[in-house]
Amino acid sequence: MNIHKNARTTPYSRLLMARRVGAGERVVKVAADFCVSAQTARKWVRRWRAGGEVALRDRSSRPARLRSTPAERIGEIERLRRQRMTSPAIARQLGMPNSTVTKILRQLGLNRLRMIDPPVAVVRYQRARPGELLHLDTKKLGCIAGIGHRITGRRTGAINRHHGIGWECLHVCIDDACRLAYSEVLPDERKETATGFLERALAWFAGHGVAVERVMTDNGNCYRSQVFRQACADHGLRHLRTRPYTPRTNGKAERFIQTSLREWAYAQPYVSSRQRCTALTAWLDQYNSARPHTALGGCPPAARLRQHQLLCSTQGTVASSRPASTNDHSVGLGQGSPKATGDSRRAASLRRPVAVVTLAQGGTLARSPKQPS
Repeated sequence: MNIHKNARTTPYSRLLMARRVGAGERVVKVAADFCVSAQTARKWVRRWRAGGEVALRDRSSRPARLRSTPAERIGEIERLRRQRMTSPAIARQLGMPNSTVTKILRQLGLNRLRMIDPPVAVVRYQRARPGELLHLDTKKLGCIAGIGHRITGRRTGAINRHHGIGWECLHVCIDDACRLAYSEVLPDERKETATGFLERALAWFAGHGVAVERVMTDNGNCYRSQVFRQACADHGLRHLRTRPYTPRTNGKAERFIQTSLREWAYAQPYVSSRQRCTALTAWLDQYNSARPHTALGGCPPAARLRQHQLLCSTQGTVASSRPASTNDHSVGLGQGSPKATGDSRRAASLRRPVAVVTLAQGGTLARSPKQPS
């Protein structure tokens, strides 16, 4: 038996208390001697007389009778929950306490909505060669006009003098095969800005010997505009868009944005937005040429690009790695996946010879150019 540290009585002291009362001493005096109330003393005396020394042990606090919910009612609660009804709605419909319904849902493992829906299968893919697919995305960044509370912390009574100074937008572009990345910090994410970024990104990749075939974006207004669509058509690019509310399809760009924020944007305090923008060039060069990438076996993107270019120079031409399929729709369940292609496009890519890329032409990565101000 575990007696807690503040217990006034033990089974032995209770027995002494009962024996003294049984010998004729007053209950009030005995209770005062043991530093308990007279009511407590009478309780132990009563139990001793009814059951002897065994009755003086601590009893279990478990109720003598437990009320359990019938299995039929539990099945009804599960059926309603799988119809995506909330616990208060189920309680009102069945005339039960909300606490009981919540407890049963927790026991069934259905207290969270994510437990009702089956887990979405993770589809991981990677293109065979650089340029087959570029991932584009944007991320808003607050303008900087001095060291703020993110570094110094919020102080009581301090006035936020940087409130409402505006936003900047980080535009990113990353290759699906070799993870070579290009980024710019621009004033906004309008269609003209996004289209201009696409033009400069294509020129940057072409300068490194990468011929782009496709681009993947989300469904932002700038990417759905006619201006952006026309720019893709002028360069012969196929534009893939992710399904709504499915950012994981464009996961390589999302992951690169998180890496950029952690290792560049929030890695050190910046005095101004210009200083942060200037630091992007050096960090991007380090990311492309020196930083090990887990998905590339610990190699930087530049090393993977050189491997592909060396392979292309030895083979002469490279056929498209896209598998043949009978469906090629601009929208649908397969949109944005590596299987969403058509025979006509694949046949055209096979008929079109790919230029030989040698190490002399594009095998060596130059330092990333400075971003336009």
